[in-house]
Amino acid sequence: MSSKKENLLIFTLVILWYSSNIGVILLNKYLLSNYGFKFPIFLTMCHMAACAVLSYVSIVLLKITPHQMIKSRPQFIKIATLSVVFCGSVVGGNISLRYLAVSFNQAVGATTPFFTALFAYMATLKREAWVTYAALVPVVAGVVIASGGEPSFHFFGFIMCLSATAARAFKSVLQGILLSSEGEKLNSMNLLLYMSPIAVLVLLPAVLIMEPDVMDVTMSLGREHKSMWLLLLLNSFTAYAANLSNFLVTKHTSALTLQVLGNAKGAVAVVISILLFRNPVTVVGMAGYTITVLGVAAYGETKRRFR
Repeated sequence: MSSKKENLLIFTLVILWYSSNIGVILLNKYLLSNYGFKFPIFLTMCHMAACAVLSYVSIVLLKITPHQMIKSRPQFIKIATLSVVFCGSVVGGNISLRYLAVSFNQAVGATTPFFTALFAYMATLKREAWVTYAALVPVVAGVVIASGGEPSFHFFGFIMCLSATAARAFKSVLQGILLSSEGEKLNSMNLLLYMSPIAVLVLLPAVLIMEPDVMDVTMSLGREHKSMWLLLLLNSFTAYAANLSNFLVTKHTSALTLQVLGNAKGAVAVVISILLFRNPVTVVGMAGYTITVLGVAAYGETKRRFR
């Protein structure tokens, strides 16, 4: 492929990655906070069901990436463990969107490197260079500042968002430990293929117990708003597109490029959410978020230099 076509492909993939990631966050917020659909566990189950079906289509039928098989029972147990942790992170994130503005949700989510470094040290006792840990100080300090300047701060929403961020970091560390041997490594799309149906099975009883009226309310909303089912379907497809585009961007760019793009993506999501939902923001809140993003960028740079 010529460099011009390769650059065009990368640009297209980045646009898809940005739009799908930001789109699923905004759709989740709209459904859970502005639409009267208060079922974050069921919404997560819809996402996982779509990921299960579309992963099968992409990998087995369209062969976007080679199909990797599960080779042993221990490997399956490891994948199931990752799936449960992944469920926790997505459900927690969706619950937090019921109570928090997207801008603040993204600020808290930006602290993922802090939790990743913490869990990695606890699991392996491997220390990074001191400057790497120093770069995490503004990551946490920025969120503390943003919390103080957040007009619509909600403690339960904050705890759920923090828990989701920690679970997301824990899943990445756990994945590196559990699937570290060459014979067990799976790329992100094959891992999603196996994790998604397990997640659906885990979430189904949780929905039946914790959200027993979900079908009645959803049917009622569907009769009242004809776009209800389309929104749910679009949301679920967008959730899968976010995973697929993340995989493809990773495949066609470097880890450093992905990190820089990821930092910018959070900032773009904040701006778009403020314009769409008109949630009040303060100078202190935006300053806190900016400090966090700069801290994340500094952390990534120190990791690259001192690894």
